[in-house]
Amino acid sequence: MQVLTEQKSRRKFLEALGGAGVLGVSKALFPAWMPRLAFRFDQGAPGDVLVAVFLRGGMDGLNVVVPYAEGGLYYDRRPTIAIPAPGDGDDAALDLDGRFGLHPALRPLKDIYDAGTLAVIHAAGSPDPSRSHFDAMEFMERGTPGAKNTPTGWISRHLQSAAWQNTSPFRAVGMGAMVQSSLQGPVSALALRSIVDFHLGGREDMLEAIQRTLSGLYSIDAPQDLLRTQARETFAVLDIMSRLTATEYTPDAGAEYPDTEFGLGLKQVAQLIKAGVGLEVACVDLGGWDTHEDQGGAEGWQAGLLSELGAGLAALNADLGDAMNNVCVVTMSEFGRRVDENASRGTDHGHGNAMFVMGGGVSGGLYADWPGLADEALDDGDLAITTDYRDVLSEILVARVLNPALDQVFPGYTYAPRGILRAR
Repeated sequence: MQVLTEQKSRRKFLEALGGAGVLGVSKALFPAWMPRLAFRFDQGAPGDVLVAVFLRGGMDGLNVVVPYAEGGLYYDRRPTIAIPAPGDGDDAALDLDGRFGLHPALRPLKDIYDAGTLAVIHAAGSPDPSRSHFDAMEFMERGTPGAKNTPTGWISRHLQSAAWQNTSPFRAVGMGAMVQSSLQGPVSALALRSIVDFHLGGREDMLEAIQRTLSGLYSIDAPQDLLRTQARETFAVLDIMSRLTATEYTPDAGAEYPDTEFGLGLKQVAQLIKAGVGLEVACVDLGGWDTHEDQGGAEGWQAGLLSELGAGLAALNADLGDAMNNVCVVTMSEFGRRVDENASRGTDHGHGNAMFVMGGGVSGGLYADWPGLADEALDDGDLAITTDYRDVLSEILVARVLNPALDQVFPGYTYAPRGILRAR
């Protein structure tokens, strides 16, 4: 009777932490400074480490990768926020190919572009026309635009369909308090808020107390019990995390990450890659891109976000050095913004956007099946999409991550290679 009572108590404990197959550390049980951990169960990888950066809120790609060669079709539509053409002052766009220029706040990425390890893809995005942030993000992360009943994310399906096995609890990591939708599914995923927080501000006595508490909760006699399996995974994470000292970590090559959550996330991704803990996929978010009002041009709201993005990606690239030959970074946003500036000196929800791919396997340059900004070329007033974002992700999976099972990752979709990446 006592054994059954203990098992029921532990089962209720698991349910409170997130339900079957997911383990978390809840604010209801532990202090706010305790790290949030959440992970699921399944199964070294032969390909690149994938770092997926989601720019949440709808980035204005037309001011990030500036189509200055469009002339008045761009500048007349954006009288206060347009980015000057290259050569037109200190706030001008940074020329990429004679047609497009990079926003000046992304200057740290220009050297990477010039080195041939950064690809810029314009007029890209999801084909679904939704202008709802929630729907557009979910469609993109699930990898099935327009389908609201897809239960798993595209990254989780990639991990599930991969030919290799990897039992590391750090196989897939989402930086933040929650596992991103792209990682949701039956394969192990870990939500990691902060390596620094894990050490409880140096309070090793509290860490030991929490470990003892968890150990007591996991003390059971049945070796096949699901709880025992989860316990092994939990303590594997605790053991690895206890050996990662984020407060003493010094990036290589003088790299300086932004002192923000986004910068900290990238810094910790670099540390996990260097630590050789079996990381295959990391997801990092940067929000705040919903610039309906006072968006700014070369300076202002969006420029600040771009400065953070550029500094973070450049720091990651410098910090990893030669290891970037085995890393592929991709950025995406749920949709772009309208071509026309609105009355509030901002831009409303649109369609086509820009993506970045960075890494040693990238065939750098600008890739754009450019539709133009003439009225007849627009999609209901928006930049038309000529590159489905799944083409970019599929090419990464096939050429660099080495998973050709695209029928399972993006069901019902046939991708068109864009030549953005060199095969491993």
